[in-house]
Amino acid sequence: MQLLCRNRVADFETWWAIFETHSDAHRDAGLHLQHFWLNADDPDEVFFLFNVDDRARAEAFLDAPQAVEGADESGVVDGDYFFIEEAVRC
Repeated sequence: MQLLCRNRVADFETWWAIFETHSDAHRDAGLHLQHFWLNADDPDEVFFLFNVDDRARAEAFLDAPQAVEGADESGVVDGDYFFIEEAVRC
């Protein structure tokens, strides 16, 4: 399972500096960053993909007050996340 995230941020450099400081918390929640993208037309819109060890731990991390505080501190304007799985092709 993977977690696909999209954030619109006030300032990419500020957001990235804070995002990087959360790498230990991500790992503790069983989230392992696999890919990272910037919107080619808007560098303040970021997309990133984590491999997920355990969905319940990941959801607890996302719902924790510290995650909300971190998003506010880093300048997240809005965002979405989706737990995704590989689709079997017919």
